[in-house]
Amino acid sequence: MPTIIDGHNLLWAVQNLEDTPAVTDAALCRILDGYFGLKREAAEIIFDGPGPLNKSEFVNLKNIEVTFSGRATDCDNIIEDRILASTAPKRLTIVSTDRRLRNAAEAKKAISIKCEDFWDEVKKRLSKHKPGNEPPGKRKGLTESETELWLKVFGIEQQ
Repeated sequence: MPTIIDGHNLLWAVQNLEDTPAVTDAALCRILDGYFGLKREAAEIIFDGPGPLNKSEFVNLKNIEVTFSGRATDCDNIIEDRILASTAPKRLTIVSTDRRLRNAAEAKKAISIKCEDFWDEVKKRLSKHKPGNEPPGKRKGLTESETELWLKVFGIEQQ
């Protein structure tokens, strides 16, 4: 199910809900990339304005496409156009607290989620996901006897 996110709207909500004004647009996108990776879904986040000159922080995201509206329009117009242009609007999820976008989504029978509710879902899903157990040797390294064994296996003499 494609998700379209009002970027600055969500960023503002996250900064206020978490009392962490240091969360940046790039950090938010990395968090969302992980979230949508777990869901095995794709999403698009749209920010107002031209964005930073150096957009390298937004390049290596696999599950979320980052779009900046530029100076000629705003993200609300872009999101509204995406809703109207969708061939399957009932499969769309729009994340915004903006009444205009929520109304546009509901008019086309798309799912509309407020930023605060969406962020709660993101936090819940990410907190449930725990990385797999790693063998202790991965962090501690090999023991001396294991090292000697591998040196013998590979025919390397220790000096």
